[in-house]
Amino acid sequence: MRTTLLVGLRAIWIVAAASLLIAAGTSWTVFRDLDDGLERSAALHGGPKSADGSLNILVMGLSTRLDRTGEPLPDDVLEQLRAGESDRGGYNANTLMLVHVAPGAARAVSLSIPRDSTAGFPGGAESGKIKEAYGRAKAAEERRLIDSGVQNRRELEFRSREAGRRAQAEVVHAVTGQPIDHLVEISLVGFFHIAQALDGVDVCLNRPARDPYSGADFPAGRQTLRGADALSFVRQRHGLANQDLDRTRRQQAFVTGVMARLKARGAFSDPSVLNGLFTVAKQDLVLDEGWDILGFANQAPALSGGKIAFHTLPLTDYTDAKARRTMQAQISGLLHPAVELKANTVDGVPCVD
Repeated sequence: MRTTLLVGLRAIWIVAAASLLIAAGTSWTVFRDLDDGLERSAALHGGPKSADGSLNILVMGLSTRLDRTGEPLPDDVLEQLRAGESDRGGYNANTLMLVHVAPGAARAVSLSIPRDSTAGFPGGAESGKIKEAYGRAKAAEERRLIDSGVQNRRELEFRSREAGRRAQAEVVHAVTGQPIDHLVEISLVGFFHIAQALDGVDVCLNRPARDPYSGADFPAGRQTLRGADALSFVRQRHGLANQDLDRTRRQQAFVTGVMARLKARGAFSDPSVLNGLFTVAKQDLVLDEGWDILGFANQAPALSGGKIAFHTLPLTDYTDAKARRTMQAQISGLLHPAVELKANTVDGVPCVD
């Protein structure tokens, strides 16, 4: 069973958390404690950065059923996830989103990159589905480390994942023509934990949906989904007319639902919710080491205000130079200027298939 993660949700969630903390007057000490507990990555070190004051955030959702240290998830958690055994999923980056925040903008743009687009991998010798760049680089680095005598499992996991992050960022930069300023990584269980911490997220369906593969079984209309049901909503592919593309639209709609949930609950004035979100961030998120989240939150009202334009790029063979140049020109047009998401909504919650 293949799994796509709603990772755009998590990237925007962490930025929204920072912004709302500031708006609520949360102290620097509290936020520093959150920042100190996050795992950081050096994968973007030395890579190209935006020079015009804008920021591009690469959001990667991994298909692995392991935690961020490489340990299997508990059986009871796997059962709730409805995602199979811990050895399933691999290290594909099944969700890839590039979130662009223009300098001083009141809006942001999120570009979803289809996971099955074809791309060349670092080194130029291989190509494949863009989602595979992470896993292939991780496996190669792990073999190299083992051959060099590294035996500590956690060291192997972290260093090989760093190679995966670096490769995935390089590929996204190459195919989009956009520099990568920051990254966010999260795996399957992270989404589940966030859905639990928020006690559900509001979504809206144009028609009933049922899919035994993902566990989806929902009526039409607006509804609140919790835990495993929320995960099923964004994982469903079978039974949808446009399959992966419809699933991407669900991801985008879910982002909006999460933002609405955060505001409606006054999440960051509620200590119990706040502590739950902090716990999730510390155990499930990986951010690049150069990201000053507190400073960024002061500069990014777009992400906390919900003014995010969502676009899904077409399935593309980026190994074809002409196709790549054409797509890069289209991407540049989407980023400047941002256009607000237009969708059928019920009380501000987008309705999707």
